[in-house]
Amino acid sequence: MLIDTTDRHYEREFVRTFFTSPTAVEGEDDSAKMLRSAAQLRGMQAPDVWVPDNEDATAPSMREEGVENIVDVVAEYGADFPGEIHPRVVWHREDPELRYQGFQQMLRVATDDSGAIEHIDGFVIPEVGDIDDWKKADEFLTIVEHEAGLEPGSLSMSVIVESGEAELALGDLRAEMGRPANNLERLFLLVDGEVDYTKDMRAMTRTGELPPWPELRHNTSRGASAAGLIAVDGPYDDIRDEAGYLARMRENREKGMTGIWSLTPGQVVAANTAPLPPEDGSWLLEVDGEEVDLAEVDGKHVYDGDAVTIEQSGDTYTLSVGGDTRELDEDELREEVANMAAYVPGMDDIVDSMEEFEAAKEAGRGAIAMTQSATLVIDGVEIEISRDRMWDEATYQAAQTPVTLFQDVYEHRPDQHEELEEMYGEDVVERATAVGS
Repeated sequence: MLIDTTDRHYEREFVRTFFTSPTAVEGEDDSAKMLRSAAQLRGMQAPDVWVPDNEDATAPSMREEGVENIVDVVAEYGADFPGEIHPRVVWHREDPELRYQGFQQMLRVATDDSGAIEHIDGFVIPEVGDIDDWKKADEFLTIVEHEAGLEPGSLSMSVIVESGEAELALGDLRAEMGRPANNLERLFLLVDGEVDYTKDMRAMTRTGELPPWPELRHNTSRGASAAGLIAVDGPYDDIRDEAGYLARMRENREKGMTGIWSLTPGQVVAANTAPLPPEDGSWLLEVDGEEVDLAEVDGKHVYDGDAVTIEQSGDTYTLSVGGDTRELDEDELREEVANMAAYVPGMDDIVDSMEEFEAAKEAGRGAIAMTQSATLVIDGVEIEISRDRMWDEATYQAAQTPVTLFQDVYEHRPDQHEELEEMYGEDVVERATAVGS
């Protein structure tokens, strides 16, 4: 039997941030201080999913104390935490003892008299193997729910894909979910763990850096889409490289993977804001496979690089792009530059276009042309360009994705309302929450 992927048991359609915190720090007067700090994050600093991490982030000697800290901190702060809470427990596909320890950790958290489980949405299971291993974790969660007096399937299960076995299991999910013999419908997030995946694959690079593993990210995103789940990329270890982190997120979104692991509050802010539509529209040039943002100056969009040059001599223009140089007239230049240019719509642009298409559809028109014009400046030469884009139902649906993301955030993160209104303005926010519904 195949699961209906539209029948999710959880409410969120998007997760931007997966933030882990060690559950117990050795040598501190308060070993739970990092948990307490994370539990009090709000607004754009607070993740969509917070993961008290009792596995890799916590030393083995501190994990028993870590479980107690999860219970204490979540019982105290969990009711007010604006995101979801999914502790990570120990597990390993080849180690029955670790699997049993993970079960005991979940049971301890779920059955504590403090009521911490009321604020916990699910658990994260690392180091899973083939689909039978996923079913073992699911069965343990079913037992935990029974022992805690919870409804079956009320606890979500997220897994970290850290092995070739787990990657292959992604292809089995759609067929396995919904079978009477399991409760895999409880699955929520599929999270990549590139560090352990690299180890499992015995991969090596000359520098010792991790391979980028675009195939893993694509496969995880595809598996999540087929099974109605949410895909999340793994940690980006160079926490000072914000540009690299943003580039990684941009590449992921092109694969349909909105979420990413965050290691610091700074990464949380970046990952919470980057997927949202920009405040204002902008133009860019595509040069030698690179996208170069243009600066807006007095309503014109200026290229400030040296990979593209234009020299004017009377009515003739010499356009140089990389190593390619051509003599063009004014119309030919306009056409060449228009082909290199692309517009990045802001939130207001997207909402305007969607509203215009909705009005046209209401009037019985199935397609309309949208025009975008601008003045680009390269080497002091001004080029007027205009681009038409035909909007039909498929275009409308594609444009709706960033707005649907915004609506999901607005619905589930009221603590971010003020910051969103500061970004876009109250009028745009009001229209964005209504369009497409």
